[in-house]
Amino acid sequence: MAILKIIEYPDPFLLQRAEPVEHIHGDTLKLIEDMIDTMFFAPGVGLAAPQVGIGKRIIVYDASACSKSSGGNGAGDSRTDESGRDTAGSGNDTAGSGRDTARSPSRSGTGEARAIINPEIISASGSLVSEKEACLSVPDFNANVKRFSRLTVKGLNAQGQKIQFDAEDIQAVILQHEIDHLDGILYIDRISMLKRNMYKKKILKKIKSNDK
Repeated sequence: MAILKIIEYPDPFLLQRAEPVEHIHGDTLKLIEDMIDTMFFAPGVGLAAPQVGIGKRIIVYDASACSKSSGGNGAGDSRTDESGRDTAGSGNDTAGSGRDTARSPSRSGTGEARAIINPEIISASGSLVSEKEACLSVPDFNANVKRFSRLTVKGLNAQGQKIQFDAEDIQAVILQHEIDHLDGILYIDRISMLKRNMYKKKILKKIKSNDK
């Protein structure tokens, strides 16, 4: 098991657009395994490669995340306290991963870890408010974010096979959050400017305090 360092805001790397994966090789599979370990260790329900300093279009997520509760962290990279019907993996194909399941070393139970390479949202509809959405790269903050409630996503699994599937509710939120990371978008970019600026001031104050 390898736990990778998660980059945190305001690191400018988080604002860069990730590049497509051209070839899947051993290093790609190792990265996926390490991202899964890191996600569960954090603990979280999703993680994108740019969050661990890799500018490639790869995400991993917990496909069993549905009605888990963590008392405050919302959907996104961190766990969710919002309930919803998990349909990710249904439809034309399932989202494959380097392994089907992975046990978190920091909590009981088993999550169903999946990976998508070069994920793309090909259709989106409906709307919901992702309550208390949070992010492993945006510490000590959460906010309500308006998201699509239904998606169709396509990409490649870890074996390089084409996949396409539907996702609803919590799973749709997680996938939107992680794919945003690949485009250099943080969930705080989707909230009001007032709330975003309040968080930025808080972080800058913390950084200045640590530099003293």
